[in-house]
Amino acid sequence: MKTIARSPGARLIVHNGARAMSYKIDLKGKVGFLRAVRSLVESCQFCRMAGVFVAGVADAQGFGWGIVKAFASAGATVIVGTWPPMYKKFLDMIDKGFGEDAILQDGSTLKIDKVYPFDGLYSTVEEVPESVKQHKHYVGLSGYDIKSVAEQVKKDYGKVDYLIHSLANGPEVEKPLLEVSRKGYLGASSSSAYSLIAMVQQFGPFMTSGGSAISISYIAAEKCVPGYGGGMSSAKAALESDTRVLAWEAGRKWGIRINCISAGPAKTRAANAIKKAKDGKPGFIDRTIQFYAANSPLAGRKLKTDDVGTSALALCSDMNAAVTGTILHVDLGMHTMGMAVDSVHIKDFISDHVGHPEWAPAELPEYAGK
Repeated sequence: MKTIARSPGARLIVHNGARAMSYKIDLKGKVGFLRAVRSLVESCQFCRMAGVFVAGVADAQGFGWGIVKAFASAGATVIVGTWPPMYKKFLDMIDKGFGEDAILQDGSTLKIDKVYPFDGLYSTVEEVPESVKQHKHYVGLSGYDIKSVAEQVKKDYGKVDYLIHSLANGPEVEKPLLEVSRKGYLGASSSSAYSLIAMVQQFGPFMTSGGSAISISYIAAEKCVPGYGGGMSSAKAALESDTRVLAWEAGRKWGIRINCISAGPAKTRAANAIKKAKDGKPGFIDRTIQFYAANSPLAGRKLKTDDVGTSALALCSDMNAAVTGTILHVDLGMHTMGMAVDSVHIKDFISDHVGHPEWAPAELPEYAGK
């Protein structure tokens, strides 16, 4: 916790690691100053004692983990849903500890209150095929459909303040759209988009009025991204469209907000599944990260999962109480670009007319001097 400013009539800034708040207040001596600080500190704990359910956490690398850390740092009770094939492994990871990946902003260690097996492909237990129930990764587990998990969370906690949808799956993600089967296309949309609808249906009735739901999208929902296959671009487009409609319906019905974060590329387990590296050549995600680093307004910077985590936290906070149905781009500004500045057709022009920014790494080819 840091406080700045002390003179009467000054602007007081309070920063608690998750957000900064600035107020113009009349400070009357030391006692008044301390009372003001105490009041503002209490108001900053917008997530204190709140509960967040994060679906789609299976390791310490994904966006879901970044969101878990951000909410935990703000004091929320964190519960997660983990894909059944990863459930036991994830529990083992928790027992062994995540090392530095679990260290929060105040130096404490992240605590996950409870982990539920969760499969977003199934809305109810009746939808789970017998072949899945008997699969080696599912044997011994039950109640992992969305409705069953929601009922158990309600039984265990009574309410949920924040709902995070951080899951996606494209069975044929390595195939271009022209080669995707109907089954693969519908599978991608079912897992990656409809699952949000099902989650809001089941969790919405016991979410706190004023609470929020967040999902994770990608720029391929808006523009063509060659290599992002399997119908996943269509699934993300549906996810963003559903965000707007759910914002209206869930807002009117339960008073909750629905927003979406369009995240830039990060080397997560899910991203590595898209056209994996072969024969020593970088895979899709490695190339995409390099492309963003070279062409985004924030040149040379790589997106961190924590960037998405803190953005999700901010969207859920009371500071954004009037924001719903929006798509927030957390992608180093890449969505604003209409040209690849490292292209052989333009990079010399960029170098001549823009020059190399002092804060950017010298090795950026698009800004290299002659």
